[in-house]
Amino acid sequence: MPFPDLIQPELGAYQSRVETPADFTQFWDATIAEARQAGGATSMVPAETSLKLVEVFDVTFPGFGGHPVKGWLHLPRERSGRLPLVVQYVGYGGGRGFPHENLHWAASGYAYFRMDTRGQGSGWSTGATADPVGTTPSIPGMMTKGILDKNDYYYRRVFTDAVRAIDMLLEQDFVDAERVAVCGGSQGGGITLAVAGIDKRVKAVMPDVPFLCDFPRALQKAVRDPYGEIVRLLAQHRDKKAQVFETLRYFDGVCFARQSQAPALFSVALMDDICPPSTVYGAFNAYAGLKSMVEYEYNNHEGGGPFQDREQMAWLGKLFG
Repeated sequence: MPFPDLIQPELGAYQSRVETPADFTQFWDATIAEARQAGGATSMVPAETSLKLVEVFDVTFPGFGGHPVKGWLHLPRERSGRLPLVVQYVGYGGGRGFPHENLHWAASGYAYFRMDTRGQGSGWSTGATADPVGTTPSIPGMMTKGILDKNDYYYRRVFTDAVRAIDMLLEQDFVDAERVAVCGGSQGGGITLAVAGIDKRVKAVMPDVPFLCDFPRALQKAVRDPYGEIVRLLAQHRDKKAQVFETLRYFDGVCFARQSQAPALFSVALMDDICPPSTVYGAFNAYAGLKSMVEYEYNNHEGGGPFQDREQMAWLGKLFG
C-alpha cells in the first residue's frame, strides 16, 4: 500500500495548529478535584489463575463521579520494598482482558496495572466496566458521546478514570511514587498523553501510535474509523462543526503534550491509516519534555508490537535504574 500521509523529512517537521484553550489547565484541575471529592471505595481481590510467579488482583476503584472502574493488578510474587509502577491504558473497543495476559512487566519486576475502559471491552478484548452516564444524539461508538459540550464528553470521564487509577495505586505500600510510568497504544496512547499532561506525578510516558491527537487533521486524513465517527456526525449535524471542534480542543493529545515534562518514548507507524503519522508527530513535536521517537516504516496501526515492547523495557529499565 502507498504511504497514506506525509513522509520524512516533511513528517518530522510537521507542527499541529491546534490551539490550547486558555482555561485548559483550570478545566482539568477542576475535573480531577471534583472526582476526588466524589470519593468511592477501592477493593483488591486475588484473581483465580494458575500463575505461580505472578500475583494478580481484581481491582475496583472509584473513577469519574465515583463510578466503579475495573483493572488487573499484576505483582511479582517474590518482591521486596517498593516497586516501580507501569500503568497501561487499552485501545479503542478493548477492555482489560484476562488476568493471565500481559505478564512481561510484572515478570520484569514492576507493579503493573491494566485499566479497563468504561463502556468498552467487547470489540477485541473483554471488559467489565460500565459507563453509567447518558449522552446526547451520537454516532454508534464512543467518539461522539456528549461531544457538543466539554463537560459531557465521554473522554472527560475516561481521562479522569485514568488519573484516579494513579491516585489509587499511589496509596498502596508496594508502589514507589518516584518511579511511575504510563503507557498504551492507540486510544491507550491518547489516554497516556492525557494523564502525562494532567498528572505531574508521572515520571515516564510511553505512547504508541497514539489516537486522539490533532483532531482537525485526523478527521481529514484518517482512512478508517474511529475518527470517521465524528465525520459522520458532522455530515448530519452540519451546523455543529465549531461546537464539536471547540469541545475536542480540551481532549487533544497535542494540548496535553504541551503540558508534560516527563521523559517520553513515542512510536509511530508510517503506513498507519487509522492514526495518521502526522497526527502522532503533531503531538510528539509539541511535547514539552525530553522525548524520542521509534518509527516503524512499513507497519500499519499494529505499529511495533513486540518490537516496541522490547524498546520500552530497555528504555524504562535505564530510566528507572
